Amino acid sequence: MADTMTGLKRTHYCNHLSEQEIGKAVTVCGWVQKTRDLGNLIFIDLRDRTGIVQLAFDDASDRGVFEKASGCRAEYVLMAKGTVRKRESINPDLPTGTIEVFVEDLRILNKAQTPPFEIVDDTNVKEELRLKYRYLDLRRPVLQKNLMLRHQIAKVTRDYFDENGFLEIETPMLIRSTPEGARDFLVPSRIHKGSFYALPQSPQLYKQLSMVAGFDRYMQIARCFRDEDLRADRQPEFTQIDLEMSFVNMEDVLSIGEGYIKRVFQEVLGVDVPLPLPRLTYQQAMERYGSDKPDTRFGMELVDLSDLVKDCGFGVFSGAVQAGGSVRCITAKDAVTALSRKEIDKLTEFVKGIGGKGLAWVRMAPDGMKASFSKFLSEEEMAAILERAGAQTGDVVLIIADSKTSHVLAQLGQLRLEVASKLEIKREGYNFLWVVEFPFFEYDEDLGQFVAMHHPFTAPLEECVEYLETDKAKVRAQAYDLVLNGIELSSGSIRITDPELQSRIFRLLGLSEEEAKEKFGFLLDAFQYGAPPHGGMGIGLDRLVMQMLGTDSIRDVIAYPKVQNASELMTMCPSPVDQKQLDDLGIAAVSEKTEE
Repeated sequence: MADTMTGLKRTHYCNHLSEQEIGKAVTVCGWVQKTRDLGNLIFIDLRDRTGIVQLAFDDASDRGVFEKASGCRAEYVLMAKGTVRKRESINPDLPTGTIEVFVEDLRILNKAQTPPFEIVDDTNVKEELRLKYRYLDLRRPVLQKNLMLRHQIAKVTRDYFDENGFLEIETPMLIRSTPEGARDFLVPSRIHKGSFYALPQSPQLYKQLSMVAGFDRYMQIARCFRDEDLRADRQPEFTQIDLEMSFVNMEDVLSIGEGYIKRVFQEVLGVDVPLPLPRLTYQQAMERYGSDKPDTRFGMELVDLSDLVKDCGFGVFSGAVQAGGSVRCITAKDAVTALSRKEIDKLTEFVKGIGGKGLAWVRMAPDGMKASFSKFLSEEEMAAILERAGAQTGDVVLIIADSKTSHVLAQLGQLRLEVASKLEIKREGYNFLWVVEFPFFEYDEDLGQFVAMHHPFTAPLEECVEYLETDKAKVRAQAYDLVLNGIELSSGSIRITDPELQSRIFRLLGLSEEEAKEKFGFLLDAFQYGAPPHGGMGIGLDRLVMQMLGTDSIRDVIAYPKVQNASELMTMCPSPVDQKQLDDLGIAAVSEKTEE
């Protein structure tokens, strides 16, 4: 039978003890990290969420207490009352390494089986096993620190937006299914058989309706859901710092966003983020980095060679330019040793794997320059390319040509990151960047038509409205993304509030008046009653925590995450349900076996 806590109450967390408590009586609680039984001496490292303190037992200990201590094993739950004293053997690796608690009363509150893995930060245990026993995995100090920092970020978030006049308003979790880009999670209704709720991909419509309702400044730390394939920075359920503001333009929204970033980094990490944050248009970001979420912690920017090679003797280059495309390069500095011919062949396969046709190259080796295409160009043309590329001895120039410039930019952007990884280029610090003036439409090659790049409530720039029907490629949106170290941290826009313009956009996106009314009638109706100009953004809390902690996986900052196939290994969900539950809902389930 386990001991009880009767008569004792915790006075301190383990890591809160220091030399100031020497001579004082304290009571601590926690789990056994490890024990050291030296015969007439027993030491137990007791761990709670703050850290570790050493419990000591010796010849002066009560015999019953000493015997209890000798029976303790890893992960036993203990409560110990004793006196803080100076340690004889100091442990410089522990904040409490100069003290220990000489225990006078020991309670074993619960015993534990031998855990399937040791509760330590430095572990080689497979993630699948750790996620199966996530409640044990979460005892590891590194994950506890991650979640405590996440809590701190959430607190600073609420404080900042409260101080800036925002109201936290909860929006529904069961909503109408509306097209927002990703696939909805659907929830069947028992009462309205044959009808479904959807889990929100974002609170987008409700926060806009809150502006129509006159709340002026809304925020919410909102749960969002998207039924899509997972990546290292993506989960089917995620958390968003969501905000919306009335009577504002884009500059007002960006200013609030910048103030928040400065505040949270200063208070949580002690890092000063200089304001204003750098800003690039979408076109500039693509031209310079080949990405609309560029990692600007290193250079290797894209360089346009098209004008130099449009009439050269190398048909791959000249043909691409004459077909309306371009020829561009990146220069890997001091990379001639690391990027051998064999490694360049691997990079060529990488480019082909992302849709490219191939990779041309120049290696500026100390014993002379070699290029995959040099025999087709004159010395003057080659010299002009190297000068434009800024190439010197020791560098490698990598070139992509295509009849579509969008392909060249995207492929070079990915190649830039791949080369940076191969060269192990240091990427340190926090590089923020606003990317603004996104295209309103993007051309879908599979559909053979223009589609919306953002949700259909994004407002076009006023000077672009005249091109909506005549030249969709020219239309730019009042949309903006906040990028941090190559990760899209936030996305937002100024919204359409003119009912006529909103209907016009719906028509351009292929939604008939009847379809628009069916899907968004409630919003269009609301706009008939005086909608203030408004805009907002959503900041990914999970991604923000990831970046602040420098972790590689979003699972490291979420308490109970899903794995690649969207299942949770600890509770084994999703799972089948009873036939009666299905009957109540009026639906039939198709098993995976039947589906095959």
